[in-house]
Amino acid sequence: MIRLLSQCLLALTLLALSVFNAKAELSNNEVSKSIASKDFVMKDLAGKEHRLSDYRGKWVLINYWATWCPPCLDELPDFISLYEQRYLQAKSKDLMVLGIAVDYKNAQEVRLFVDDMLVSYPIILGTPKIFAQFGSPKILPTTLIYNPQGKLVKLKQGGLTKLAVESIIMASPHESIEK
Repeated sequence: MIRLLSQCLLALTLLALSVFNAKAELSNNEVSKSIASKDFVMKDLAGKEHRLSDYRGKWVLINYWATWCPPCLDELPDFISLYEQRYLQAKSKDLMVLGIAVDYKNAQEVRLFVDDMLVSYPIILGTPKIFAQFGSPKILPTTLIYNPQGKLVKLKQGGLTKLAVESIIMASPHESIEK
């Protein structure tokens, strides 16, 4: 009897997970359709405006994150490294990284966190205006990757590594930087 109950519980759990994954996939498709080729305007903590069109010829990684999110904190060093190696230190400056902080108390909390973590790439505060352009993430972290032509090529919910980002870029050599 206990074994049968355990099997039923396992089956219900698997069914619930598959429904959740289907909804997440639908959500991914809806988000990607709405932002696939849209230009955006975002102002970072320093007051600088960023537009997708400003980065034509470069890969653009946009990452939704929160200060309390362990997977977000796990990927932070990789994104800092990517930005510093591929934008700050590289002649080609082939990858721009933008972080969108969500679910925060106030801007000062985000500034202090960014300073403590030595985040070198631009950070934008997630606001209703930002969410109107991109949609609101259902899962943190969520990362969007645009190719040099401004086309959304990857929407990833969950953690992402430096190696995974570089693999996405290397898998599309025909989409190299326009000179």
